[in-house]
Amino acid sequence: MLNKYKYILLTLIVFFAFVVRFYNISSVPPGLNWDEAALGYNAYSLGIDGRDEFGKILPYQFLESFGDYKPVVYSYLSIIPIKVFGLNELGIRFTSAFLGTLTVLVTFFLVKEIFNKKNDEFYLKIALVSSILLAISPWHIMLSRGAYEANVSTFFVVLGIYFFLKAINVNFWFLVLAALSFVVPIYTFNSPRVFLPIFVFMLAIVFRKKLLAHKKQAIISFLIGLILILPILPFLFSPQAKIRFNEVNIFSDPEIVKVSNQKIFNDDNSYLSKIINNRRVMYGTEFTKHYFDNLSPSFLFIKGDGNPRFSIQDVGQMYLIELLFLLVGLVMLFRLRPGHYWIIPVWLILGIIPAATARETPHALRIENVLPTFQIITGFGIVFVLDKAGRYKKIIGGLIVFAYLISFAYFYNGLFKHYSRHYSAEWQFSYKELVPYLEDVQSNYNKIIVTDKLGRPYVFFLIYGGYSPNYFRNNSFIERETLGFVNVRKLGKYEFKREILNSQLEYNVLYIERPEDLPDEGTIVRIKTFKLLNGNEDLVAYVKK
Repeated sequence: MLNKYKYILLTLIVFFAFVVRFYNISSVPPGLNWDEAALGYNAYSLGIDGRDEFGKILPYQFLESFGDYKPVVYSYLSIIPIKVFGLNELGIRFTSAFLGTLTVLVTFFLVKEIFNKKNDEFYLKIALVSSILLAISPWHIMLSRGAYEANVSTFFVVLGIYFFLKAINVNFWFLVLAALSFVVPIYTFNSPRVFLPIFVFMLAIVFRKKLLAHKKQAIISFLIGLILILPILPFLFSPQAKIRFNEVNIFSDPEIVKVSNQKIFNDDNSYLSKIINNRRVMYGTEFTKHYFDNLSPSFLFIKGDGNPRFSIQDVGQMYLIELLFLLVGLVMLFRLRPGHYWIIPVWLILGIIPAATARETPHALRIENVLPTFQIITGFGIVFVLDKAGRYKKIIGGLIVFAYLISFAYFYNGLFKHYSRHYSAEWQFSYKELVPYLEDVQSNYNKIIVTDKLGRPYVFFLIYGGYSPNYFRNNSFIERETLGFVNVRKLGKYEFKREILNSQLEYNVLYIERPEDLPDEGTIVRIKTFKLLNGNEDLVAYVKK
């Protein structure tokens, strides 16, 4: 019976996922953060003349952006949505929300290939439940509603694994599509650059006999993947990439070395202390700690990521109800060992490695490439429990559905009713009102000086001011620091500064500053105040008295 209606049910699941990811996407989150704005403006620029914001023709290794060398795929995929919907939140976020929806769809087919149980209703249920769980996942919904490269990368990782297993189970020519899918994340986000080579190598080792039996397809796929990856390799080993890596990874943290040396000194340079407190041992300990931070119950089931951009802060990355079924699913997965079951735990274990090297953990964005492993394991647990429930199946099933409805309703209410009001500061909301206002009044002043304490203000002027790439390139002053960071100091009449000194105030100049950093109120006249959605003042426009 279920097999007969599976595609109808899948269509309803995907439609629901689409609605939840697109509903009110222009207002929740309430504004673009600077990374979203940069990706969007680069897409806009590429769509106009094939150049990035700074004029580089068809960049393929990186977008220079703020000097953080963003991967290029998100911006290229956003060219058409921005052409269709405009240079706004919908146009910029469309790619993430759309591919997030498709990830729910592909998850269904992926689960079927992983377990490889044709027409087995038990595993068909797991495929459908896994898709449902991803569709309502707080983790996946949050990251699908922002312009996140990680979310796009996750889609292609899932698609690549699906095509690889399709090749193993059905037709080896799917291996070509797998190779293409695995290449895309390398150009999309940083985490897969560590995770995917290891994971794909393990797939090749485990399935080596089948690959050797289909040498033609295997060699063609390998060569296609290699040829497509070669152009980015010089950048991955470049000083620019190293600078970015050193910024965030624990292995370049000098504090660990200092602590190691201090402990050895405190122990009078004893041989045992040199072993126990060796910096390599301490780096290993730190790596292990950071790794398991990403599996902490508080992160997964209670509060979620501490960054409000990735979590509403009072719901975990998963629902609390899922803890029980995750544990049951994990046990039964190893007990029953269906099909290629081992792929799921290996995928999960390896997918956390890139985030474990970072100083900031846990991190929902850096480990998003483990999705939907959590949902598949949880789905396995739910279906197993119901399968063994006997005459209590309807009661237990009803309780599970009720628990999920309550959990989702709480998350939904928090996201769509309260989130924007509480966290508009995290999304640089004030620029949405500030920039149009300044565009209207700029002719009244000799120049306008804007604080850069909210981070990279120029890109919001490009977005909300609708400036053409050509105007930006010809009417801006750009400063490139020795460490690689890029700062735009001027754009037309606008100047962007860290410090606005009271002693340097000029007449007929409009200043934009944080309320807490205003000069002596006796020396200035407030013109306008820009507030966050919670009513707090965020920016103040003033002139010299």
